[in-house]
Amino acid sequence: MNLDMIIKMVMRRLLGKAVNAGVDAGLGALSGRKSRGSDRSKPWAETPAEAEARAERERVRAIRQARRAKRDQ
Repeated sequence: MNLDMIIKMVMRRLLGKAVNAGVDAGLGALSGRKSRGSDRSKPWAETPAEAEARAERERVRAIRQARRAKRDQ
């Protein structure tokens, strides 16, 4: 193989990886799921609305766990 073919092969692989990563990120953004880099771009402090929603989910989870524990006894 000559140098030109090797360079083309490497560039094709790199371009393919970049396109696949971009497509995955776009689909993740459209579907609303978290992407791999979402932790880096997100601020550390959560908003009051997020904190309230998280607290409500935890409260509902605790109620469900208590019901299951009571039922299983």
